[in-house]
Amino acid sequence: MRFETPPGHQAQVDFAEFRLPWGKRYALVVVLGYSRLLWLKFYPRQTLATVISGLEEAFAYFGGVPAELLFDQMKAVIVEDQRAAGGKLLENPEFLRFAAHWGFRIRACRPYRAKTKGKVERPIRYIRGNFFYGREFIGDADLDAQRLTWLDAVANQRMHRTTQCIPRVRFETDEVQHLQPLAAQPYCPLVLPVARTTRRTVPHLLAPTVPSIVVERRGLASYRQLVEEVA
Repeated sequence: MRFETPPGHQAQVDFAEFRLPWGKRYALVVVLGYSRLLWLKFYPRQTLATVISGLEEAFAYFGGVPAELLFDQMKAVIVEDQRAAGGKLLENPEFLRFAAHWGFRIRACRPYRAKTKGKVERPIRYIRGNFFYGREFIGDADLDAQRLTWLDAVANQRMHRTTQCIPRVRFETDEVQHLQPLAAQPYCPLVLPVARTTRRTVPHLLAPTVPSIVVERRGLASYRQLVEEVA
C-alpha cells in the first residue's frame, strides 16, 4: 500500500553512489513527498558537512522547509538505532542542532525497512536511467551544470507516474504554501572536524613548522604563528 503525505509535511533524503572516470561521486537526493519535486547534487564524500550544505541548498531550491525529513539510517545523521530492542533513535547532536535551526523533525526508517522510503528510492533509479547513463561528463563542474539543467527541464517537468501530475506544477499549485519559511541565516556548525596536519595539508612554506589551527565560523584555516617582540 502506498503511503502518501500531505503538502509540505515530508521530504525523503538519501545518498546514491555513482562511478565516474575521475572517481566516485555521491548524489544527495531530496524528494518532497507530496509533489515529488526533486533536488539532487553530487559530492565527493558522504559527510555530515555534505548533508548540511546540501540540505540548505535543497531548502533554497524549494523555497521553504518541510515539517519533517525521513532518512534511511544515514550514518552522518543517525548514530545508533536502538528501537528494535525497545530503545531510542540516537541522532548526531550536530544534526539535531541543524534541524532545530531550520525547524524540521528527524525521522528514520527502521533497519531493513527501506520500502517506507520509496519516494526517494524510485527517483534514484530514475536518475541513473534518465540522467546518468548515456551522458558524458568532463568534470565536476560539467556534472553540476548538467544536473541543474536536467532538474529544471526534465525531472520536475515530466508527468509523474504515481501522481499523474507534473511535479513542478503540483508543487506550485498545492505544496509551496505549506512549507515552513527559510531560516534568516545559514546554520553555523558548533563542531568542526580537525584533520591531522601533514606536509600535504598545509602550504609548502609551512611544512617544516608546526602550524596553528584556527576554527572559524564556516571552516578551518592554517597558518604559521609568528611571534613579535613589542618594545
